[in-house]
Amino acid sequence: MSTFSAVLSQQLRHEPGRPLVTFYDHASGERVELSVTTYANWVAKASSLLVEEHDLERGSRLLVDLPAHWLGPVFLGAAWNAGITVTWDEPADAVVCGPDGVDRWAAHADDVAVLACSLRPMGVRFADALPPGVHDVGVDIWSQPDSFIPWDPVQPDDLALDGPTGTISHEQLWATAAAGSSLTDGGRLLSEANPASPPGIATFTEPLARGGSLVLVAHPDPARLESTYVDERATARAR
Repeated sequence: MSTFSAVLSQQLRHEPGRPLVTFYDHASGERVELSVTTYANWVAKASSLLVEEHDLERGSRLLVDLPAHWLGPVFLGAAWNAGITVTWDEPADAVVCGPDGVDRWAAHADDVAVLACSLRPMGVRFADALPPGVHDVGVDIWSQPDSFIPWDPVQPDDLALDGPTGTISHEQLWATAAAGSSLTDGGRLLSEANPASPPGIATFTEPLARGGSLVLVAHPDPARLESTYVDERATARAR
């Protein structure tokens, strides 16, 4: 499997109802679980949002400025689904950010598409109005279709990532994920790392490629990590 869509399609055929991303926020008490099918639905909507609403295309660059949250893997998948390179540095054709990045990226809204996520439960809209030119993902994503077929399909040698250590193609990304050592096939990985950051990417790609799942903990409470590990039947911790 050398592209995101091929990997996700394989998992949808194999076990669509199993958990893929389980998100905990120990500070707020929030828990969200996305099955493979639910995750794929969110990815399709986010893909259409990037491509149909903001004119991104294969070879465009999406700067991801999100904290540890379940929407991180959604926008990674949406970018890779459409052949968009994920980056953490400018230049970029669009930016997706959380509440803490709104003020910073609003100043760039005349030059790039700025998509802001409230990070409130269920991905709902911001409670307050956003600055001019900043798009509320919690408003715009719900009207997008539940399926997405790119008109210019991703190729294995297209760039998936452009990060601090260089560029990585789709083929390299998924070959590395399939050979990863963070968990066994079908395992359940508990991680505090941000999967939408350069050091945390593997905490999402490995479980997806190996038929496993990610238990992502934001604002971790050390006193609760062990019980979360046990309650979620995790089999490994991210190193």
